[in-house]
Amino acid sequence: MSTVEELGYSNLDYDEIVFPRLGIDVHVNPTAFTIFGVSIQWYGIIIVSGLLLALLFAFRNMKRIGIDPDRATDAIIGGILGALVGARAYYVLLNWDDYKGDWKAIINTREGGLAIFGGLIGAVIVGGIVCHFRKVKLLPMLDICGVGFLIGQGIGRWGNFTNQEAFGKNTDSLFCMSGGRVQRWIALNYNANFSYDKDVTLDASYPVHPCFLYESAWCLLGAVLLFIAFKKFRKFDGQIILMYMVWYGFGRFFIEGLRTDSLMIGNLRISQALALFICIVALILLIVLFSKVKRMGSDYVLYVDTEESKQLLAEAEERNQKPEKTKKFPEKSEDSTEENNETDTNSENH
Repeated sequence: MSTVEELGYSNLDYDEIVFPRLGIDVHVNPTAFTIFGVSIQWYGIIIVSGLLLALLFAFRNMKRIGIDPDRATDAIIGGILGALVGARAYYVLLNWDDYKGDWKAIINTREGGLAIFGGLIGAVIVGGIVCHFRKVKLLPMLDICGVGFLIGQGIGRWGNFTNQEAFGKNTDSLFCMSGGRVQRWIALNYNANFSYDKDVTLDASYPVHPCFLYESAWCLLGAVLLFIAFKKFRKFDGQIILMYMVWYGFGRFFIEGLRTDSLMIGNLRISQALALFICIVALILLIVLFSKVKRMGSDYVLYVDTEESKQLLAEAEERNQKPEKTKKFPEKSEDSTEENNETDTNSENH
Protein backbone atom coordinates (compact mmCIF):
# COMPACT_ATOMS: atom_id res chain seq x y z
CA MET A 1 0.00 0.00 0.00
CA SER A 2 1.37 3.40 -1.01
CA THR A 3 1.50 6.34 1.35
CA VAL A 4 -0.07 9.67 0.45
CA GLU A 5 3.41 11.13 0.03
CA GLU A 6 4.48 8.34 -2.33
CA LEU A 7 1.40 9.02 -4.42
CA GLY A 8 2.58 12.60 -4.91
CA TYR A 9 0.84 14.44 -2.08
CA SER A 10 2.67 15.48 1.08
CA ASN A 11 2.17 17.93 3.94
CA LEU A 12 -1.54 18.31 3.33
CA ASP A 13 -3.12 21.58 4.43
CA TYR A 14 -5.90 21.44 7.02
CA ASP A 15 -8.62 22.08 4.40
CA GLU A 16 -6.98 20.07 1.61
CA ILE A 17 -8.70 16.91 0.33
CA VAL A 18 -7.04 14.59 -2.18
CA PHE A 19 -8.04 11.53 -4.21
CA PRO A 20 -4.46 10.59 -5.18
CA ARG A 21 -5.22 7.84 -7.71
CA LEU A 22 -7.76 10.06 -9.46
CA GLY A 23 -5.43 13.08 -9.47
CA ILE A 24 -7.95 15.23 -7.57
CA ASP A 25 -6.64 17.84 -5.12
CA VAL A 26 -9.07 20.43 -3.74
CA HIS A 27 -9.24 22.84 -0.83
CA VAL A 28 -12.61 23.00 0.94
CA ASN A 29 -13.22 25.28 3.89
CA PRO A 30 -16.14 23.83 5.89
CA THR A 31 -17.38 27.40 6.43
CA ALA A 32 -19.19 28.63 3.31
CA PHE A 33 -19.53 32.25 4.46
CA THR A 34 -20.10 34.41 7.51
CA ILE A 35 -23.07 36.73 7.97
CA PHE A 36 -23.53 39.05 10.94
CA GLY A 37 -20.78 37.16 12.74
CA VAL A 38 -22.44 33.76 12.26
CA SER A 39 -20.54 31.13 10.29
CA ILE A 40 -22.67 29.23 7.78
CA GLN A 41 -21.28 25.76 7.17
CA TRP A 42 -21.31 23.87 3.89
CA TYR A 43 -22.56 20.88 5.88
CA GLY A 44 -25.85 22.62 6.66
CA ILE A 45 -26.24 24.05 3.15
CA ILE A 46 -25.79 20.63 1.57
CA ILE A 47 -28.17 18.93 4.02
CA VAL A 48 -30.84 21.55 3.30
CA SER A 49 -30.28 21.23 -0.47
CA GLY A 50 -30.86 17.48 -0.28
CA LEU A 51 -33.99 18.06 1.78
CA LEU A 52 -35.40 20.57 -0.69
CA LEU A 53 -34.86 18.25 -3.66
CA ALA A 54 -36.54 15.43 -1.74
CA LEU A 55 -39.51 17.71 -1.00
CA LEU A 56 -39.70 18.77 -4.64
CA PHE A 57 -39.93 15.13 -5.68
CA ALA A 58 -42.56 14.39 -3.03
CA PHE A 59 -44.90 17.24 -3.93
CA ARG A 60 -44.59 16.65 -7.67
CA ASN A 61 -45.67 13.03 -7.22
CA MET A 62 -48.11 13.29 -4.32
CA LYS A 63 -51.26 12.86 -6.43
CA ARG A 64 -49.75 9.77 -8.05
CA ILE A 65 -50.27 7.95 -4.74
CA GLY A 66 -53.69 9.47 -4.14
CA ILE A 67 -52.82 11.99 -1.42
CA ASP A 68 -53.92 15.61 -1.22
CA PRO A 69 -50.68 17.67 -1.08
CA ASP A 70 -52.31 20.27 1.19
CA ARG A 71 -53.11 17.65 3.84
CA ALA A 72 -49.67 16.08 3.45
CA THR A 73 -47.84 19.38 4.02
CA ASP A 74 -48.41 19.27 7.78
CA ALA A 75 -47.16 15.67 7.92
CA ILE A 76 -44.02 16.57 5.97
CA ILE A 77 -43.26 19.53 8.23
CA GLY A 78 -43.74 17.30 11.26
CA GLY A 79 -41.51 14.67 9.68
CA ILE A 80 -38.74 17.20 9.05
CA LEU A 81 -38.83 18.44 12.64
CA GLY A 82 -38.88 14.86 13.90
CA ALA A 83 -35.93 14.00 11.67
CA LEU A 84 -33.80 16.87 12.97
CA VAL A 85 -34.52 16.09 16.62
CA GLY A 86 -34.18 12.35 16.12
CA ALA A 87 -30.91 12.59 14.19
CA ARG A 88 -29.29 14.76 16.83
CA ALA A 89 -30.72 12.85 19.80
CA TYR A 90 -29.52 9.51 18.39
CA TYR A 91 -25.99 10.86 17.89
CA VAL A 92 -25.79 12.63 21.25
CA LEU A 93 -27.14 9.70 23.26
CA LEU A 94 -24.58 7.33 21.76
CA ASN A 95 -21.81 9.85 22.50
CA TRP A 96 -23.20 11.02 25.84
CA ASP A 97 -19.83 11.19 27.60
CA ASP A 98 -18.77 13.89 25.13
CA TYR A 99 -21.92 15.99 25.60
CA LYS A 100 -23.21 15.61 29.15
CA GLY A 101 -23.34 18.92 30.97
CA ASP A 102 -22.77 20.98 27.79
CA TRP A 103 -26.22 21.94 26.48
CA LYS A 104 -24.83 24.36 23.91
CA ALA A 105 -22.80 21.55 22.33
CA ILE A 106 -25.86 19.28 22.30
CA ILE A 107 -27.83 21.65 20.05
CA ASN A 108 -24.88 22.77 17.91
CA THR A 109 -25.16 20.83 14.64
CA ARG A 110 -23.27 23.21 12.38
CA GLU A 111 -20.19 20.99 12.30
CA GLY A 112 -21.97 17.67 11.94
CA GLY A 113 -23.25 15.14 14.41
CA LEU A 114 -26.52 14.03 12.80
CA ALA A 115 -27.19 10.29 12.67
CA ILE A 116 -29.22 9.15 9.67
CA PHE A 117 -30.94 6.29 11.48
CA GLY A 118 -32.05 8.63 14.25
CA GLY A 119 -33.41 11.02 11.64
CA LEU A 120 -35.37 8.27 9.91
CA ILE A 121 -36.85 7.07 13.19
CA GLY A 122 -37.82 10.61 14.24
CA ALA A 123 -39.31 11.42 10.82
CA VAL A 124 -41.49 8.29 10.74
CA ILE A 125 -42.72 8.70 14.33
CA VAL A 126 -43.61 12.40 14.20
CA GLY A 127 -44.73 12.35 10.57
CA GLY A 128 -46.88 9.29 11.26
CA ILE A 129 -48.60 10.98 14.19
CA VAL A 130 -49.42 14.03 12.08
CA CYS A 131 -50.69 11.76 9.28
CA HIS A 132 -53.10 10.22 11.77
CA PHE A 133 -54.57 13.55 12.83
CA ARG A 134 -54.67 14.97 9.29
CA LYS A 135 -56.26 11.77 7.95
CA VAL A 136 -53.41 11.09 5.51
CA LYS A 137 -52.88 7.43 4.66
CA LEU A 138 -49.52 6.43 6.13
CA LEU A 139 -48.38 3.64 3.80
CA PRO A 140 -48.77 5.60 0.53
CA MET A 141 -47.10 8.54 2.25
CA LEU A 142 -44.18 6.36 3.28
CA ASP A 143 -43.86 5.07 -0.28
CA ILE A 144 -43.19 8.52 -1.62
CA CYS A 145 -40.87 9.22 1.32
CA GLY A 146 -38.80 6.13 0.44
CA VAL A 147 -37.57 7.72 -2.78
CA GLY A 148 -37.25 11.11 -1.08
CA PHE A 149 -35.10 9.64 1.70
CA LEU A 150 -32.60 8.29 -0.83
CA ILE A 151 -32.44 11.63 -2.67
CA GLY A 152 -31.83 13.53 0.56
CA GLN A 153 -29.28 11.04 1.88
CA GLY A 154 -27.42 10.78 -1.41
CA ILE A 155 -26.91 14.53 -1.56
CA GLY A 156 -26.59 15.11 2.18
CA ARG A 157 -23.60 12.74 2.47
CA TRP A 158 -21.48 15.35 0.69
CA GLY A 159 -21.74 17.41 3.86
CA ASN A 160 -19.43 14.76 5.35
CA PHE A 161 -17.02 15.44 2.48
CA THR A 162 -16.71 19.13 3.38
CA ASN A 163 -16.12 18.20 7.04
CA GLN A 164 -13.70 15.37 6.11
CA GLU A 165 -15.62 12.82 8.16
CA ALA A 166 -17.37 9.47 7.66
CA PHE A 167 -14.24 7.90 6.22
CA GLY A 168 -12.99 4.33 6.57
CA LYS A 169 -9.95 2.16 6.98
CA ASN A 170 -6.71 2.50 5.05
CA THR A 171 -6.96 1.44 1.43
CA ASP A 172 -5.05 1.59 -1.85
CA SER A 173 -8.16 1.42 -4.05
CA LEU A 174 -8.96 3.64 -7.02
CA PHE A 175 -11.19 5.92 -4.92
CA CYS A 176 -8.86 6.20 -1.92
CA MET A 177 -8.73 9.65 -0.32
CA SER A 178 -6.95 11.63 2.33
CA GLY A 179 -7.11 15.11 3.79
CA GLY A 180 -5.51 17.41 6.32
CA ARG A 181 -8.33 16.98 8.80
CA VAL A 182 -8.46 13.23 8.20
CA GLN A 183 -4.75 12.89 8.99
CA ARG A 184 -4.98 15.02 12.12
CA TRP A 185 -8.04 13.12 13.38
CA ILE A 186 -6.25 9.80 12.96
CA ALA A 187 -3.08 11.08 14.59
CA LEU A 188 -4.90 12.53 17.59
CA ASN A 189 -7.70 10.02 18.15
CA TYR A 190 -7.03 6.65 16.65
CA ASN A 191 -4.78 4.50 18.80
CA ALA A 192 -4.82 1.12 20.48
CA ASN A 193 -7.10 2.34 23.27
CA PHE A 194 -9.56 4.07 20.96
CA SER A 195 -9.85 1.35 18.34
CA TYR A 196 -12.72 -1.09 18.79
CA ASP A 197 -11.18 -3.42 16.20
CA LYS A 198 -7.80 -4.54 17.52
CA ASP A 199 -6.94 -6.19 14.20
CA VAL A 200 -7.09 -2.87 12.33
CA THR A 201 -4.19 -0.43 12.21
CA LEU A 202 -5.13 3.00 10.95
CA ASP A 203 -2.20 5.08 9.78
CA ALA A 204 -2.50 8.80 8.96
CA SER A 205 0.15 8.55 6.24
CA TYR A 206 -1.98 6.19 4.13
CA PRO A 207 -5.20 7.06 2.25
CA VAL A 208 -8.57 5.83 3.51
CA HIS A 209 -11.94 4.64 2.17
CA PRO A 210 -14.28 7.59 1.30
CA CYS A 211 -17.32 5.98 2.92
CA PHE A 212 -19.41 9.11 2.36
CA LEU A 213 -18.83 8.71 -1.40
CA TYR A 214 -19.81 5.04 -1.39
CA GLU A 215 -23.02 5.75 0.48
CA SER A 216 -23.90 8.75 -1.67
CA ALA A 217 -23.50 6.72 -4.87
CA TRP A 218 -25.48 3.81 -3.39
CA CYS A 219 -28.35 6.09 -2.33
CA LEU A 220 -28.57 7.99 -5.63
CA LEU A 221 -28.54 4.74 -7.62
CA GLY A 222 -31.26 3.44 -5.32
CA ALA A 223 -33.29 6.63 -5.82
CA VAL A 224 -33.30 6.04 -9.59
CA LEU A 225 -34.27 2.37 -9.27
CA LEU A 226 -36.98 3.02 -6.69
CA PHE A 227 -38.42 5.85 -8.78
CA ILE A 228 -38.77 3.43 -11.70
CA ALA A 229 -40.42 0.91 -9.39
CA PHE A 230 -42.63 3.67 -7.97
CA LYS A 231 -43.94 4.59 -11.44
CA LYS A 232 -44.19 1.18 -13.06
CA PHE A 233 -44.08 -1.69 -10.57
CA ARG A 234 -45.87 -0.60 -7.39
CA LYS A 235 -48.32 -3.38 -6.56
CA PHE A 236 -49.31 -2.47 -3.01
CA ASP A 237 -49.12 0.44 -0.59
CA GLY A 238 -45.97 0.19 1.51
CA GLN A 239 -43.97 -1.61 -1.19
CA ILE A 240 -41.58 1.24 -1.96
CA ILE A 241 -40.71 2.03 1.66
CA LEU A 242 -39.94 -1.67 2.22
CA MET A 243 -37.74 -1.69 -0.90
CA TYR A 244 -36.00 1.39 0.48
CA MET A 245 -35.32 -0.40 3.76
CA VAL A 246 -33.88 -3.43 1.96
CA TRP A 247 -31.74 -1.35 -0.40
CA TYR A 248 -30.40 1.13 2.14
CA GLY A 249 -29.98 -1.45 4.91
CA PHE A 250 -28.03 -3.80 2.64
CA GLY A 251 -25.63 -1.11 1.42
CA ARG A 252 -25.21 0.55 4.81
CA PHE A 253 -24.35 -2.80 6.44
CA PHE A 254 -21.25 -3.22 4.26
CA ILE A 255 -20.25 0.46 4.16
CA GLU A 256 -20.53 0.78 7.93
CA GLY A 257 -18.11 -2.15 8.27
CA LEU A 258 -15.42 0.00 6.63
CA ARG A 259 -15.88 3.05 8.83
CA THR A 260 -13.63 4.08 11.69
CA ASP A 261 -16.06 6.40 13.47
CA SER A 262 -19.05 4.12 13.97
CA LEU A 263 -21.37 4.76 16.91
CA MET A 264 -20.69 1.94 19.35
CA ILE A 265 -22.17 0.13 22.30
CA GLY A 266 -19.34 -1.99 23.62
CA ASN A 267 -17.92 -3.82 20.61
CA LEU A 268 -21.15 -3.57 18.60
CA ARG A 269 -21.48 -1.14 15.71
CA ILE A 270 -25.02 0.10 16.28
CA SER A 271 -25.72 1.36 12.77
CA GLN A 272 -24.35 -1.78 11.15
CA ALA A 273 -26.46 -4.06 13.34
CA LEU A 274 -29.53 -1.88 12.80
CA ALA A 275 -28.98 -1.83 9.04
CA LEU A 276 -28.84 -5.63 8.89
CA PHE A 277 -31.94 -5.97 11.07
CA ILE A 278 -33.94 -3.50 8.94
CA CYS A 279 -32.83 -5.17 5.70
CA ILE A 280 -33.85 -8.67 6.82
CA VAL A 281 -37.20 -7.65 8.34
CA ALA A 282 -38.15 -5.56 5.28
CA LEU A 283 -37.16 -8.34 2.89
CA ILE A 284 -39.35 -10.84 4.76
CA LEU A 285 -42.29 -8.41 4.73
CA LEU A 286 -41.84 -7.78 1.01
CA ILE A 287 -41.98 -11.49 0.22
CA VAL A 288 -45.00 -12.07 2.48
CA LEU A 289 -46.96 -9.07 1.19
CA PHE A 290 -46.19 -9.78 -2.47
CA SER A 291 -47.57 -13.29 -2.00
CA LYS A 292 -50.64 -11.97 -0.21
CA VAL A 293 -51.43 -9.37 -2.87
CA LYS A 294 -50.92 -11.94 -5.63
CA ARG A 295 -53.43 -14.27 -3.96
CA MET A 296 -55.96 -11.44 -3.58
CA GLY A 297 -55.73 -10.58 -7.28
CA SER A 298 -58.21 -7.90 -8.31
CA ASP A 299 -59.61 -7.75 -4.77
CA TYR A 300 -56.60 -5.67 -3.73
CA VAL A 301 -56.87 -1.99 -4.62
CA LEU A 302 -54.15 0.62 -4.25
CA TYR A 303 -55.23 3.60 -2.18
CA VAL A 304 -54.97 5.89 -5.20
CA ASP A 305 -57.72 3.84 -6.90
CA THR A 306 -60.14 3.95 -3.94
CA GLU A 307 -63.25 6.12 -3.85
CA GLU A 308 -61.95 7.85 -0.72
CA SER A 309 -58.78 8.98 -2.47
CA LYS A 310 -60.62 10.10 -5.60
CA GLN A 311 -63.09 12.12 -3.55
CA LEU A 312 -60.35 13.83 -1.50
CA LEU A 313 -58.39 14.71 -4.63
CA ALA A 314 -61.54 16.04 -6.32
CA GLU A 315 -62.30 18.19 -3.29
CA ALA A 316 -58.72 19.46 -3.26
CA GLU A 317 -58.94 20.28 -6.97
CA GLU A 318 -62.18 22.18 -6.47
CA ARG A 319 -60.76 24.01 -3.46
CA ASN A 320 -57.63 25.08 -5.31
CA GLN A 321 -59.40 26.33 -8.43
CA LYS A 322 -59.00 30.07 -8.70
CA PRO A 323 -62.31 31.92 -8.76
CA GLU A 324 -62.99 33.86 -11.93
CA LYS A 325 -61.94 37.44 -11.65
CA THR A 326 -64.94 39.70 -11.27
CA LYS A 327 -64.74 42.98 -13.07
CA LYS A 328 -64.50 46.00 -10.87
CA PHE A 329 -67.18 47.86 -12.86
CA PRO A 330 -70.07 46.00 -14.54
CA GLU A 331 -70.44 46.39 -18.29
CA LYS A 332 -72.98 49.01 -19.33
CA SER A 333 -76.08 47.71 -21.05
CA GLU A 334 -77.42 49.22 -24.24
CA ASP A 335 -80.42 50.62 -22.32
CA SER A 336 -78.26 52.41 -19.81
CA THR A 337 -76.18 53.86 -22.64
CA GLU A 338 -79.29 55.27 -24.33
CA GLU A 339 -80.50 56.73 -21.02
CA ASN A 340 -77.17 58.45 -20.47
CA ASN A 341 -77.29 59.92 -23.98
CA GLU A 342 -80.81 61.32 -23.35
CA THR A 343 -79.64 62.83 -20.07
CA ASP A 344 -76.72 64.51 -21.79
CA THR A 345 -79.04 65.96 -24.45
CA ASN A 346 -81.46 67.35 -21.83
CA SER A 347 -78.54 68.89 -19.98
CA GLU A 348 -77.42 70.67 -23.13
CA ASN A 349 -80.98 72.04 -23.70
CA HIS A 350 -81.08 73.49 -20.21
